[in-house]
Amino acid sequence: MTGVGAEDDIPLSERKTVTDFCYLLDKSKQLFNGLRDLPQYGHKQWQSYFGRTFDVYTKLWKFQQQHRQVLDNRYGLKRWQIGEVASKIGQLYYHYYLRTSETSYLNEAFSFYSAIRQRSYYYQVNKEDRPELVVKKLRYYARYIVVCLLLNKMDLVKVLVKELSEEIEDYTQRFNTEDQLEWNLVLQEVASFIEADPVMVLNDDNAVVVMSNRLQEGSVPPLEQGMVVGQLNLADALIIGNCTTQVKFSELTIDMFRMLQALEREPVNLATQSTKPGTLEPTEKPAKRENPHKYLLYKPTFSQLYTFLSASFKELPANSVLLMYLSATGVFPTGRPDYEGPYDFGGVLTNSNRDVVNGETVQKRNQAQKEMHCLHPGDLYPFTRKPLFVIVDSSNSTAYKNFSNLFGQPLVCLLSPTVYPKSMQDQSQRGSLFTLFLYCPLMGFLSVCGLTSMRQGLWEKAQELLRKANRDIGQIITSSRTIDQAFLQFYGDEFLRLLMIRFTFCCATLRMHKLFREARSFPESYPSLPKQEIVENALIQKHVMELAAILDVQNLFSDGLLDNY
Repeated sequence: MTGVGAEDDIPLSERKTVTDFCYLLDKSKQLFNGLRDLPQYGHKQWQSYFGRTFDVYTKLWKFQQQHRQVLDNRYGLKRWQIGEVASKIGQLYYHYYLRTSETSYLNEAFSFYSAIRQRSYYYQVNKEDRPELVVKKLRYYARYIVVCLLLNKMDLVKVLVKELSEEIEDYTQRFNTEDQLEWNLVLQEVASFIEADPVMVLNDDNAVVVMSNRLQEGSVPPLEQGMVVGQLNLADALIIGNCTTQVKFSELTIDMFRMLQALEREPVNLATQSTKPGTLEPTEKPAKRENPHKYLLYKPTFSQLYTFLSASFKELPANSVLLMYLSATGVFPTGRPDYEGPYDFGGVLTNSNRDVVNGETVQKRNQAQKEMHCLHPGDLYPFTRKPLFVIVDSSNSTAYKNFSNLFGQPLVCLLSPTVYPKSMQDQSQRGSLFTLFLYCPLMGFLSVCGLTSMRQGLWEKAQELLRKANRDIGQIITSSRTIDQAFLQFYGDEFLRLLMIRFTFCCATLRMHKLFREARSFPESYPSLPKQEIVENALIQKHVMELAAILDVQNLFSDGLLDNY
């Protein structure tokens, strides 16, 4: 029977099914590829396009479920093709999470990625002599690992890394490929990322317990009666990572990864999440935005950074705050000018895209001129027309002390130490100590004490003590008569409240630690926090010593400051 004759034998309804499926498949690919052309910034342009893409994928997914037998027989639908559709849906949800910062969409991405593995959709790929199909499978694994990292599913991450490693080995042995080094680098990056946490929490069976550091119910000291604080809400955050030596995976440095979790609430439905993908409509659409919207910028150029910052500023709702987190290499001034303005103290490095000739970077500027690939404090002045909260983790963070609040709007900069004690082991590749304190103060505390593991029971006892310290720090901040009003105006927002409290705890801890003796080794802020009333407050120091006592590290801290308590 000829091919034409065979086609004539196909009932009209079945032929229509195949035609409809092909149409939906083409349309879905078209829309998916179109997502790449959407601007990464701004809230409005992309929403309707995402909506259309979700609609088509919903139809496609349901269609292949309802007509599987016909598609198997008449179209020759393979399991890896179903896997590819499910993988694209997982990607859609992941990118929707990146655009909205709502963690419920991460769960949806996880459920589709999980189903691909459970149902072995990509199992047959290795039997086909097509390297491009195997690459699809490897990319799926890499994306699944990113989602699991963001959901703190570390046990599963380790299993997936092992499977990915075996897949890469099989791929490179079967096909003489040029991208072997690239894939081995992916494995190295994720292995370093998993090991970046400086402290392991162990249960009674000596198994590592994974702790989530997203904002949880009861983890933020509540506002008490009589506290006079602002009504501002954190609406937008730019998280920028440009530390060249830092551990990273999938355009997320470890500092960026920690800060993005510090700006998210713990997803309530994480434990009960079903792993069966059903409809594609975002199911648990929050009544209000649970988390501030975030832009994650890995090694942006100055113009990229400014574009995103301008878009964020433009779309900031009324009574809202824009947060900017900078984790970047410091750029220092080259000479001492007669007049010291906001461009004379250096700042932090942005990506240069400089010309490279024979492996050498071509320096096109005169040494007397300013570094053009640098974000100076003065560059942020236009954006202080609205409430701005800046965190700078850099070897030149103090450049941002030289700020002027030109427009009278609330403005706070939290600045990292610029030098750490030489006697402390350099852990900067595994993330900055300052950001670690803002993400998980207990981990930061244990890290400066040189403790690398801890029993779960003791960890929970220490966390309880920290909660008490946080409540006291909150009361000290809000009852202060000399604190700058900007701190109080930001205090009404839970995320900013927790960041300011953790910053204060970090200041107190490092000032009392015997190894931290230089002024450059202490965090600073603009405006400055009152030294005696807050930073060196006797009650906060008492909490630091109590924590040191239950961890048996009192000898590392100077308690002479407590004599007057």
